[in-house]
Parts: sequence; structure tokens; C-alpha cells
Amino acid sequence: MRQQIGLNIPFTTTMKVLIGLNLGIWLLGQVILGSYFEIRISDYLALFPGKVLLDGAVWQLGTYMFLHTLQVSHVVLNMLMLWFMGAELEQTWGRRFFLTYYFATGIGAAVLYTLAVWLHAAMTGSSQNLVIPVVGASGAIFGLMLAYGILFGERTIHFMMLFPMKAKYFVMILAAIEIVSLLTNGVGGGEVANLAHLGGLVSGYLTLTTATFLKRRQNSRKTKKKGPQLRLVVDNDKKKPKDPQYWH
Repeated sequence: MRQQIGLNIPFTTTMKVLIGLNLGIWLLGQVILGSYFEIRISDYLALFPGKVLLDGAVWQLGTYMFLHTLQVSHVVLNMLMLWFMGAELEQTWGRRFFLTYYFATGIGAAVLYTLAVWLHAAMTGSSQNLVIPVVGASGAIFGLMLAYGILFGERTIHFMMLFPMKAKYFVMILAAIEIVSLLTNGVGGGEVANLAHLGGLVSGYLTLTTATFLKRRQNSRKTKKKGPQLRLVVDNDKKKPKDPQYWH
């Protein structure tokens, strides 16, 4: 993805592992075991807001990212977006920070979604959304989209594969769609967890802001440590027995 999404996107080792895990768990763990052997791993690995807080199933905040619905389009579209945007972000950041960001946004989206659903249940008295499972890497994917829109905002991509526009506007449009969908569908979001998608955007922004703050703080500390070590002694007047002057 240089000037627009194309076929020259690098397929890095990180992309191979992440995409391979998602496709493998979907095909073997969900389609084959679930459909033919009635072993439903989603009962333990999908995100159930009620189980997270009541039963202590905190692992679901991360495992849900590797599950998808049985619709092929769900897992395929998510993996394409992961590859299209994640590969170049990894090249820009490096593998370590890319993976940190990816999981921070995915887990952050789950945390925000769980808290919002519990708050909604406390305010309305309805516990329906607490037992509805959430699956998919979409929270992390929306986090990647935010980062891509910030770092490569002037790049041209094709919305719906047809309409060329700058990446930053693409992200803005998707965010607006999620907000409108959340307002019309409610917290549960119907068949789509719009709140989790927005949680990915929020988590991405918080992660980037925190990383930028820590980086600046680290650079500031390095500058302060180096500063006092650099001293230039100036003896302006050898006749006067005064202490030497220093440039700090």
C-alpha cells in the first residue's frame, strides 16, 4: 500500500502468524469442531461481558479477537484489513510496537465494551447484552484504521473498492457510520458490536497518545542527562583570580 491499496503490500512474518492463527482457529476450532463435533470453543473464548465480571473469565478480553462468526465474509474482510493496513504500520513502527498496539486496541475495545454494557444494564435493568457473545478482530482492526489515518492520512484508498478518497476521510466516515449505527441500534448493536468498534478507535487514540507522551518524556530525560556533562570553561581574564565561567 504505497499511494493506494494495491498488490505490492508486504506479507510479513507477523501478518502470516496473525492471519494464520485467525483462519486456523476459525476453520478448525469453529467450523469443523463446532459444526461436526458439536464442540463449541466460542462458549469459553468469546467475549461474554457477564462472565468476565461475574465469573472472572478475563481471558475472554483477548481470546475473542481470534474468533469470528461462521460467515466467511466476516473473517475474510477482517484479515484483508489486517493485512492491508497492518503490514505497513508494522514496517513503520517495527514488530514490537505493532503487536503492542494491536493487542492494546483489541483488548481495550473489549474492556470498554464490557464496562459500557454493564453500565447500560445497571441503568436500564436489562441484562440481555451481558449474555450475548462478541467475536472478531474488528476492535483491533478499527484501531489499525485510526493509526493508518493519522500516519498516512494523505494516502489515497478506495472506499467500498470504488470511491477514491484520502485515508483520513475514510477513517472519519467509518467512525461516523459506527456512531450513527450505535445510536440507531442501541448498545447491543444488533448483529454488529458497533460499541466495540468505537472502543477500538478510542483505545487506539489512547495508546498512541500514551506512547507519544512516554517517548517525549524519555527523550527529555536523555537530554537532561547529557546537558550537564557538556561544559565549556572560559577564562576571559587571566589577571583576575575569579572562578571560571561555564556554559550550560
